[in-house]
Amino acid sequence: MNYLIPFLILITVVVFIHEYGHYYFAKKYGVGVTDFSIGFGREIFGWNDKSGTRWKICWIPLGGYVKFFGDRNVFSQSEQQELINQYNEADRKKLFILKPLYQRSIIVAAGPFANFFLAVFIFIFINLFVGKNITPAIIEEVQKNSPAYEAGLKKNDKILYIDDNKVESILEVSTFINTSSSEKIEFKILRNEKEISLFIIPKITDGKDAFGNSIKKKIIGIKLSIPNNQLERQRLSPSKAIYYSFKEVWFVITTSLNYIGKIISGSGDSSQLGGPVKIAKITGQVAEHGIIPFLSIMAYISISLGLINLFPIPMLDGGHLMFYLFEKILGKPLSQKTQEGFFRIGLFLLFSLMFFVTFNDLKDLGLFQ
Repeated sequence: MNYLIPFLILITVVVFIHEYGHYYFAKKYGVGVTDFSIGFGREIFGWNDKSGTRWKICWIPLGGYVKFFGDRNVFSQSEQQELINQYNEADRKKLFILKPLYQRSIIVAAGPFANFFLAVFIFIFINLFVGKNITPAIIEEVQKNSPAYEAGLKKNDKILYIDDNKVESILEVSTFINTSSSEKIEFKILRNEKEISLFIIPKITDGKDAFGNSIKKKIIGIKLSIPNNQLERQRLSPSKAIYYSFKEVWFVITTSLNYIGKIISGSGDSSQLGGPVKIAKITGQVAEHGIIPFLSIMAYISISLGLINLFPIPMLDGGHLMFYLFEKILGKPLSQKTQEGFFRIGLFLLFSLMFFVTFNDLKDLGLFQ
């Protein structure tokens, strides 16, 4: 129960923002919206607004949807034409399928981008009112015979860059090391007022995160100095808060894509992928440390949801955008048979992914060894 409530709060907010992105632009372009649902399955409770939209909460809190006026079969062109013939001229103006291609594209893309902007807003809030960590990354100790020792890192070296990422905080060192896609990680350090570049091949070991969860970690064998055991934070100006917030979102997107690319190529560790159970567990653990860590994990989950939904897989927003791209190139929508084939493939991929992350979740709980 300690994990369930934070998870439900997080997923409700993130899904609501995603669906509201679709809803806002649908209303902006005159599309009728019949349902706005948080969750799937049977309705728990709901209400109708003045425009006739049914706002509701359903029993399965693993997503949501916005249903447009006239929605029946999104891939049947002949049925769409029959559907069009059923409505008068006034009602046809509310049909999503009759809107210009650019409007349909914006409506579909608005959901994922709403997730990105939620993350930006959270990071701006934290940077403005809590501050950004600016504790410099100065090495206090280098373990003998470690990768860092073999590469030539020394005590009192200040880490300036890891690969092409500027290190502005001691907290970024572990992140940049573990998200690096390079076999040899480049370190730019400051030693005796001179910049030096070194290349380190980290060791990959089984470890624990801050909450005791099993993870794969890249280790180079250094201990960083924290003056007076107190991390230093600095509240940012509005312009810097906005800059660093967008920068963080972009960093998460690019590192996530690199990670997924490595999994597809067979060089990545797919055991770190998790589903709802793992997300709920981590959310509950983070929430125990306060509202700011909870908001941070909400931002990262929001980015992940937005990014996943942009994948060109039928059933997801990215799949619809892929169809619209084909429509733009061909000058007409794909045929009913072609779209049905794509949707079957998309359904298979999504079920396969769900099975895989569920297996990882159960394995993480100790059910499979």
